[in-house]
Amino acid sequence: MQSCEQLACFHFMPFRASTVTVCLLHSDSALPSHLLPAALVHTSSVVAARSPGGIPEGPVKWPRFNKVVWKPQEENEPRRPAEIFYHRSNIKYSPQKLWYIASWIRGLSIDEAIKQLTFHPKVGSRVVKEVLLEAQDLAVKEHGVEFKSNLWIAESIVGKGSYVKGLRRHARARYAQITYKYCHYKVKLQEGPPPEHYYTPPPTHWDMMEDYLKDYRHRTVQFGLKS
Repeated sequence: MQSCEQLACFHFMPFRASTVTVCLLHSDSALPSHLLPAALVHTSSVVAARSPGGIPEGPVKWPRFNKVVWKPQEENEPRRPAEIFYHRSNIKYSPQKLWYIASWIRGLSIDEAIKQLTFHPKVGSRVVKEVLLEAQDLAVKEHGVEFKSNLWIAESIVGKGSYVKGLRRHARARYAQITYKYCHYKVKLQEGPPPEHYYTPPPTHWDMMEDYLKDYRHRTVQFGLKS
């Protein structure tokens, strides 16, 4: 039976909390695979090595929508607007923070969205602006859109990416877990003018009054005689 000194020795220096020294004694003795340093720290390289396909690079189904072939249209049928699906994978940004930026640009024209993102103070606004500009160039080059300003944002979605766990040093040679978050951003551009109301507008006071009167006019007496 091997002693602890023959297997491994982990020494944490009390005065330098950032220094972690891993001493492997008696290198001639074979160490079990579960005692190797790579297996003791949960890093992205270890996860990629253990998983069969590695870390996923991003959405797979979203770019496939660009390859959809529609059937020919009828003579009197209105022209089908072009649709452009674009995404960016593994953005070093929190998906919860990027969701706020992605939600309020839905339903805007491409020029208005770029103008609003230019003056927005969040860091994620610069990322979304770059994605919109790349999607705009893709629409003109590969999807036959004549005017690049004749586009509006039909869908703007944020997805959760890979989460990488790390160590964060604290006082008295203590450590805590820190999570590095990544996210995916997906956008769909559609040709044509934007709609007047992307979201359902709230009811006005006149609409609320009509609903109130309608309910009162259709009320009946419970267990009463039917006329």
